[in-house]
Amino acid sequence: MELEVIMDYFVKYGGVAIFVIVLLEYLNLPGFPAGVIMPLAGVWAAKGNIHFIPTMLITVAAGLTGSLILYWVGYTGGDFVLKKYLNKFPKQRPMIEKKLEWVRQRGSMGIFLSKLIPMIRTLISIPAGVSRMNLIQYIVSSTLGIFVWNLFFVGAGYFLGDAVIGYLA
Repeated sequence: MELEVIMDYFVKYGGVAIFVIVLLEYLNLPGFPAGVIMPLAGVWAAKGNIHFIPTMLITVAAGLTGSLILYWVGYTGGDFVLKKYLNKFPKQRPMIEKKLEWVRQRGSMGIFLSKLIPMIRTLISIPAGVSRMNLIQYIVSSTLGIFVWNLFFVGAGYFLGDAVIGYLA
């Protein structure tokens, strides 16, 4: 049922549906996981409903938009939220400080690699904002990581087609 609903959204709203659903996924909000959405977008492209390159551009734009929103959240309010959170859960301070230090030390390469790891790929944007990572470096490294991640999933749907739908169903 979920797959049919997603495909109906694709048919009804086209690239806008792909953008919104992928954006919600990159914001870590409730929705459909990337492992379902992006292969279906690839299948949809393979069937000729949309071309592959626009599909990739839409998914990368949605991913970068979501990542920038979370970066901004970290940049503008992250310190305040982090202090409140650590006051409430002081045992998590070492782990969180370790993640922030990891972002500071690894910079762009850390962001790029983080964009290739499930769960971390969406959440890493907040520590990047909290640590005030250079915005241009953040955008470049995020875009490259998002592109690789999305290419894998959209490409799987495009090249494996209906086999992906059978697997996801």
